[in-house]
Amino acid sequence: MAEGQRAKLSGLEILERVLAEPAGSRMERAVARRIREAKFRSSATLESFDWNFNAQTISREPFEELATGDFVRRKQNVVFVGTSGLGKSHLIEGIGRRCCAVGYRVRYITSAELIEELTAAAGDKTLPKQVRRFTRCELLIIDELGFDKLERTEYPDASSLLYKVIDARNQKASTALVTNIQFDDWTDYFGDPPLAMALLDRVVYRAIIHNLKGKSYRAHLAQPQGSAKRPGNDSDDDQ
Repeated sequence: MAEGQRAKLSGLEILERVLAEPAGSRMERAVARRIREAKFRSSATLESFDWNFNAQTISREPFEELATGDFVRRKQNVVFVGTSGLGKSHLIEGIGRRCCAVGYRVRYITSAELIEELTAAAGDKTLPKQVRRFTRCELLIIDELGFDKLERTEYPDASSLLYKVIDARNQKASTALVTNIQFDDWTDYFGDPPLAMALLDRVVYRAIIHNLKGKSYRAHLAQPQGSAKRPGNDSDDDQ
């Protein structure tokens, strides 16, 4: 109050100063909780991405735009397509963290983990409950689709289980899909043409699609002259 009088602050300005610090702390705790509940695989951020490595083919602006979370507000999907080693997982995790920071509930999971969880739920008769659980978040990130071939012998219902989640979220919440499978190859990958087309329709409808191209960062690191890792790329173990 004494400081406010000396600075000739209004009552509202004094109140704002009093409440600002606890309000800021509460917001920081909420963001930390959302990031923890998202279950990101790494600490990747857009700031730590090496924007210079594929500067000719991967520019920063479109991904910074995604990081505002406007696509989540509009309930649009996002699809990253590209070969292994381009940093797709790094980018989507960085975007996911920013979405947590602006208030959205995010869940990160690989397609293999998702199929495993859904298969287990189908086995113990809790599949509808599990599917509903994956529809609660405002942004679901499904990473590494195509990283491992769908094991149809081990998970014969993998394609239909994935479809259940995508269909349940269709036009209700945003789904981000990261894959190294080009759209033309989805039928062969899923092994069920009608299901593959139905899944593709729901994924790409009104979606923001980035077909990433460039050099593999992992291949670069594997070379003798690139054995020293560049700063800020400690999480480029993506597909």
